Amino acid sequence: MSSTVFRTKKVEQSIRDTEEPEHALKKSLSALDLTVFGVGVIIGTGIFVLTGTVAKNNAGPAVALAFVAAGVACGLAALCYAEFASTVPVAGSAYTFAYASLGELPAWIIGWDLVLEFALGTAVVAVGWSGYIASLLDNAGWHLPQALSGREGASGFGFDILAAALVLVLTGILVLGMKLSARITSVVVAIKVTVVLTVIVAGLFFIKGDNYKPFIPKSQTVEAGGSLKAPLIQLMFGWAPSNFGVMGIFTAASVVFFAFIGFDVVATAAEETRNPQRDMPRGILGSLIICTTLYVAVSIVVTGMQHYTRLSVNAPLADAFKATGHPWFAGFISFGAAVGLTTVCLILLLGQTRVFFAMSRDGLLPRFFSRVHPRFKTPYRPTILLGGIIAIVAGFTSLSELAELVNIGTLFAFIVVAIGVIILRNTRPDLPRSFRTPWVPVVPILSVCASLWLMLNLPAETWLRFGIWMVIGFFVYFFYGRTHSRLARGEETRVGEGV
Repeated sequence: MSSTVFRTKKVEQSIRDTEEPEHALKKSLSALDLTVFGVGVIIGTGIFVLTGTVAKNNAGPAVALAFVAAGVACGLAALCYAEFASTVPVAGSAYTFAYASLGELPAWIIGWDLVLEFALGTAVVAVGWSGYIASLLDNAGWHLPQALSGREGASGFGFDILAAALVLVLTGILVLGMKLSARITSVVVAIKVTVVLTVIVAGLFFIKGDNYKPFIPKSQTVEAGGSLKAPLIQLMFGWAPSNFGVMGIFTAASVVFFAFIGFDVVATAAEETRNPQRDMPRGILGSLIICTTLYVAVSIVVTGMQHYTRLSVNAPLADAFKATGHPWFAGFISFGAAVGLTTVCLILLLGQTRVFFAMSRDGLLPRFFSRVHPRFKTPYRPTILLGGIIAIVAGFTSLSELAELVNIGTLFAFIVVAIGVIILRNTRPDLPRSFRTPWVPVVPILSVCASLWLMLNLPAETWLRFGIWMVIGFFVYFFYGRTHSRLARGEETRVGEGV
């Protein structure tokens, strides 16, 4: 049993699979496209909300240092992703990397995990986008019927027509081609970054030095909780994090870390990149650096405009502009958030379809879904299937409680990739690596430790839901994937031969 579930797929075989005519994706992306994708998925509504909220509740003006700390933690994982994505330029991201290093069952587990992570992420973001658009429509005097405004507060039938429509439109864009998706993303990201930079520059004129005092507020101990909503580390060890003070910076870092989630989605597009050996590291690391800089800049502005104790929780940046006598910036910020969420939704949906496609091409899911469109060269079957399912989920479900599953799934993927780098360095030292993670195994080990620490800070009920999804995944693998795997059937691809 162990010899079959931990069988690995050779890197050379994974690359040969990408050359099958009926299962080959079109290579059309550049380093700029990848960087835009990364910025597009990382920068969302959180940059306008999370910066001020964490300053008020956890770190004060030192929230800027918390973003730096979180950026460094993400950077450790990004270095591992950059090596793998440039060495194994195949769709599937962490799933493909795990298949080459840890084996089939771990690869299945991480693939199953990513499918849920990206699906929930897409649905949650679509619902958030719907809320912004509905608010803008209300301001313009246009009101949606209650039955089509979503499940939140609905007494009877409730369907979020805006969220479902967004997912379906983005599904169509992804079917029509990766280059079209990249062009639309570039335009939207340009608008989003322009809004962020405008807010930063405008906010600089309203900064008061006294608002930064004290830069690191006095530490406050948080009482440990005992319910399933408490962080797992509290239930295990009775330890509760502290707010403010030096330790409050790290508490804040564990919160703002999740604002960075998304750069890993860039790795799912490795197979569709013209020069992945050069461009994947640039796209992954470049987008992370840009986003860290923007987060730090916004956090400095918001805490300088208004003292952290007076910041609002729901819309801190918008309310800070209102407090300075410029309320119209609130609408401008809402517009930027709504536009920004469009690309977040698009790229999360892109990531999920590529993971599903890669698992299907390996036989772990039905091979029916691994055929590309004859004209557009996109994985249109899984894109249409998953887009339809997510549109229904986003329309009918209130997903605020399930959003945490996105976080734990991402951190789990980070751990798998970091371990995979160490293993592949030892088992395949001969592989050509255009980018090498520095200081192996130190950097991957630090990445594992940082990710595990953040996972332990998630609520226990999130771990419970994650465990249930993993158990379902084990059943699917042992009843279908293990016997239908192309490795199990001894199928190998040779260039010029279809399967």
